[in-house]
Amino acid sequence: MAVKRPTLAQLQDVALSLGMHLSDEHAGTYNTLLQPSFDAYDLLDALPDYLPPVTYPRTPGYRPGAEENKYGAWYHKTTIKGAAKGKLAGKTVAVKDNVCVAGVPMMNGASTLEGYVPNVDATVVTRLLDAGATILGKSVCEYYCFSGGSHTASTGPVHNPRRMGYSAGGSSSGSAALVAAGEVDMAVGGDQGGSVRIPSAYCGTYGMKATHGLVPYTGAMPIETTIDHLGPITGNVADNALMLEVMAGPDGLDPRQQAGREAQPYSELMKGGVKGLRIGIVSEGFGRPNSMPALDAQVRKAAERFTKLGAKVGEVSIPWHSIGAAVWLAVAAEGATQQMMKDNGHGFNWRGLYVTSMVDYHAGWKARADELSESLKLTMVLGEYFIKHYRGHFYAKAQNLTRQLTKAYDDAFRDFDLLLMPTLPITATPIPKPGASVEEIVARALEHVGNTCVADSSGHPAMSIPCGLVEGLPVGMMLIGKFYDEGTIYRAAHAFEQSGDWQKV
Repeated sequence: MAVKRPTLAQLQDVALSLGMHLSDEHAGTYNTLLQPSFDAYDLLDALPDYLPPVTYPRTPGYRPGAEENKYGAWYHKTTIKGAAKGKLAGKTVAVKDNVCVAGVPMMNGASTLEGYVPNVDATVVTRLLDAGATILGKSVCEYYCFSGGSHTASTGPVHNPRRMGYSAGGSSSGSAALVAAGEVDMAVGGDQGGSVRIPSAYCGTYGMKATHGLVPYTGAMPIETTIDHLGPITGNVADNALMLEVMAGPDGLDPRQQAGREAQPYSELMKGGVKGLRIGIVSEGFGRPNSMPALDAQVRKAAERFTKLGAKVGEVSIPWHSIGAAVWLAVAAEGATQQMMKDNGHGFNWRGLYVTSMVDYHAGWKARADELSESLKLTMVLGEYFIKHYRGHFYAKAQNLTRQLTKAYDDAFRDFDLLLMPTLPITATPIPKPGASVEEIVARALEHVGNTCVADSSGHPAMSIPCGLVEGLPVGMMLIGKFYDEGTIYRAAHAFEQSGDWQKV
């Protein structure tokens, strides 16, 4: 089918949007000169798209009713059985609903994407199935993943299995809730500002955001290429390490990935113990403006257990950690406004797999922008203001400063093997009730990220592990490692897990 040729008025409108003024005669000349280019687009349109094959049979599944969706954590249920044998044989998985599963509806928490059905499997989905896992469906996530709470999805709030009526965290809200509830063994999460680690901290699960690019993002809906991550959420360290083994490594389709950075045997590396490891308690990660003193104390108490296990634990100051959230904000706000929204998800200027069906479907948001969540609309207004009035200057400067932020962490790693701090400053909060003010909705969506977002900017691996309770709600302790040193994080997490039940300490 030929691409639609523009009228002269349309050419003039396009030119005017670029600041060019074309007379009727000039536009007619351009129209004639452009005809060979339109012919080239006709050829491109006639060629089949080049997409990875879908190899495991499945059905679209169904939207579960309330009787089988107690926590509001399932978006769509189905059963996709993977290979008969493999590292994950017998394991059940939920896939965050910003990740493509071919033939199964995907809405990324957003009313404007509802009805979209991907035609490809994300690389991580294929790898999980190849390893013998069984996918049981798609887990609810926040509206285009722009919330650290669990109250913005169009399908309704996700409840914390540890306490109904309380937030499960976000944006991988359903993934963490389903693992914590025991409905699946493991789940895929996504993390751009903490969205694997935030719900893990709230729900008492184990959530790993690996080194930027270690896990291919291919087939997941992008937010901003430089901070996009996928990662495992599980109920124990061993499952987490095993899941990362399966998910990690180059796929040839994600330009963020470095050649030669293959998955490591994390499930074996985790058994090394912590004797002799140097662990730095980052002072700037404590005592934040909204920190709960009891939570800070619980994390420091947990850190003392590493000393008893043979690690060398000391204090370290990284002033850039306190500045890091501002650096991250400019990248996240301006970058997401441009790439995820204005450029319909995938944007331009990178090589890799573009899910063109997603680009086409997502473009419809522009006619329905009032439906977007308050936290997303607020962020887009911020991002667009600075794009429009400051020409992207602050996005560019933030990317430059990210190198300085990264160096500050790397300098700390000269003296320490791991860094430690609270994952979040607070425990799970009540879900805003219907009719809540915009102020409350936004506060519950964005109050969590002070510690987590920095590792998204720097790209260092970071994991949240449950380390105790405050007033009956889980507390997360975050361990940050050197680039591609997830194995050391797993060593510490496994040793801590084996040293005592986090719910009883």
